[in-house]
Amino acid sequence: MILDRRLMAIAQCLCRSLSLAGLLYGASASAGTPDEIRVPGEIPGTALHAEGAQIYECQPDAAKQLAWQPREPAATLMDGGNSVGRHYVALHWEAVDASTLVWEHKDGSSVKARIVARVAGRAADDLPWLKLKVVAQTGNGLFYGVTHVQRVNTQGGLLRGSCEQAGSYRSVPYSADYVFWRAE
Repeated sequence: MILDRRLMAIAQCLCRSLSLAGLLYGASASAGTPDEIRVPGEIPGTALHAEGAQIYECQPDAAKQLAWQPREPAATLMDGGNSVGRHYVALHWEAVDASTLVWEHKDGSSVKARIVARVAGRAADDLPWLKLKVVAQTGNGLFYGVTHVQRVNTQGGLLRGSCEQAGSYRSVPYSADYVFWRAE
């Protein structure tokens, strides 16, 4: 029985490693990634799947019409079936700073990054794919040395259109893969 458990653990680890290798070195990391969000001259360090919600707030747009504006993500970072961290927006003077996103790993490492490029998601309701430049990092864990983050393979999360009451909120479920890049 103990041998069976060990074999199952090894098989699960191998399966996760092969899945990660496919994401990091396969079509998702190079050929299938639009030029606008590629990270030339760097190597993919790790990739994590995220499940969560994109939160929107009803605010006036540029034309002074009430519309749903992105406020913040709230997502769990997953490695296989295991929760390994969280993803959210940074705070600045106790207010949401939507321009700076944060990823925290359970090992204590974290990165903060700002959006530098975006392309449309695959479907009309998918969040855009992003390239983000790291502006701060902490800890010596998995995220140590990360210089860029990509959000790819998004599903859902997009909300468009007008809203009725300023200050109201709505959350839309989404999933995505985040690839964390390092300098070569």
